[in-house]
Amino acid sequence: MFDYQAPSQLLSGKIILVTGAGDGIGKAASLAYAKHGATVILLGRTTKKLEAVYDEIERQGYPQAAIVPLNLDGTSEHEYLELANTLKSEFGQLDGILHNASLLGDRAELKHYDPTLFEQVMRVNVMSQLMLTQALFPLLEQSSAASIIFTSSGVGRTAKPKWGAYAVSKFATEAMMGLFASELSDSNPNIRANAINPGATRTAMRASAYPDEDPQTLATANDIMPLYLYLMGKDSLTINGQSINAQ
Repeated sequence: MFDYQAPSQLLSGKIILVTGAGDGIGKAASLAYAKHGATVILLGRTTKKLEAVYDEIERQGYPQAAIVPLNLDGTSEHEYLELANTLKSEFGQLDGILHNASLLGDRAELKHYDPTLFEQVMRVNVMSQLMLTQALFPLLEQSSAASIIFTSSGVGRTAKPKWGAYAVSKFATEAMMGLFASELSDSNPNIRANAINPGATRTAMRASAYPDEDPQTLATANDIMPLYLYLMGKDSLTINGQSINAQ
């Protein structure tokens, strides 16, 4: 497990957007960021789940969060720009994005993969990341130190059979992170991009991918939060273009 002890107010005053914030790793990251002082923008497709995370943040007395119900499957460029305008008027800047939302798709051989499903996975796992980052870029530029975190996977580094669109999307995510990092290092050195491979974690997606696996043998989402905190905070200001294992 990544070893890091985050200072209690590591993210004080920071504005951080988390996609897929209603469940699993996104929920854990949202609560961890809020606990460490951040105002968290909870983005996800299920309002009820987002409201539950929002309520938990309120109960704990953390900085008040914001809810953005948005289905990343088919969101238009105009909708992303509207979101950016709303965040600009309410917050003025953005200090971090955690691209956490993903679709698994089918565990099937590529030669039999449904093209419609393949396209859907790529929209959510790749296109939404690009379009959301592009739309929010002017807000990231207003931060003195902004961090973009992408969510990778072991199957986005080594091609493994029957991982289909998900694997292709994670290879693309690794490339997108690397391109952003290298391009920003000269033009916008106050913004950095890195990726996290969560590893085998006790989530609904993991259970869907490995239905016969005992979830009690896996790390929880909370167990891997040290890396999520590290890459979002000031102690990692020199880290850019890295893909790091949480476990």
